[in-house]
Amino acid sequence: MRILVTGAAGQVGGRLVEVLSSKHDVTAIDITDLDITQFEAVQAYINDSQPELVINPAAWTDVDGCAKNPEKAILINGYGAQNLAIATKNIGAAILQVSSNEVFDGQLQQPYDEYATTNPINPYGYSKYVGERAVMATNPRHYIVRMSWLFAHGGRNFIHAILDAAKAGKTLKVVVNEVANPTYNNDFVDALAQLIETERYGTYHLVNQGTISRYGFARYFLDKAGLADVPVERISRHQWQRPSVPPLYTDLANIAGKSVGITLRTWQEAVDAFLEAENLI
Repeated sequence: MRILVTGAAGQVGGRLVEVLSSKHDVTAIDITDLDITQFEAVQAYINDSQPELVINPAAWTDVDGCAKNPEKAILINGYGAQNLAIATKNIGAAILQVSSNEVFDGQLQQPYDEYATTNPINPYGYSKYVGERAVMATNPRHYIVRMSWLFAHGGRNFIHAILDAAKAGKTLKVVVNEVANPTYNNDFVDALAQLIETERYGTYHLVNQGTISRYGFARYFLDKAGLADVPVERISRHQWQRPSVPPLYTDLANIAGKSVGITLRTWQEAVDAFLEAENLI
């Protein structure tokens, strides 16, 4: 299959290129190759390259930055996705749009299935919602794939930030009432690779199994990394002031993925594998 992967310099995009290249004809692009916010440029690039599938993990993922500049967030995460959806529709290609748990408001207090009502409460979540809706409305051959709390090798994420702070002797304060599914980038990308082979279009939640609070997540990997003696203060979200307000509870239920034979291991197993690969346990 001829596959175009956007955001190839990012964690998801870069890993996708590695995993898919052994089996497919993959073209990797990033913003230096194509600015997805430029409609005519996107149309021309897609027309020239003629992919059968475009996978779009390209996004502005700085949630606090999105809160400060919501118009930019919608331009990249919303209309950038729309541009790709239109261009793929015009040549009969499929599109896979990577989305986020932050399209939900976090008020349900039970797992969100794939077709639960979306109601984003911050500009980042809203921009990802706009991208989802644009793709759904434009190209019937679409996958919408949501993930949450991604951690990956080679980049700064929650695990790296907490471990670095702990080793530097800094005071750790972590939110106890924000709950979601920590998800290992490698597992997420492997699941995407399985999904595109099915050609079962629709909306999917591909996350590692199980939920945990930010505090519980931090405590788990600190203990595993030999830092069990490092204290972590429990705080509420309201004590951690930031420009963006995240949803409190976003347990994503993987119902659609299971129906086509795609499941991910538990988040604990995924964290253990990540830490082992990083030589931290």
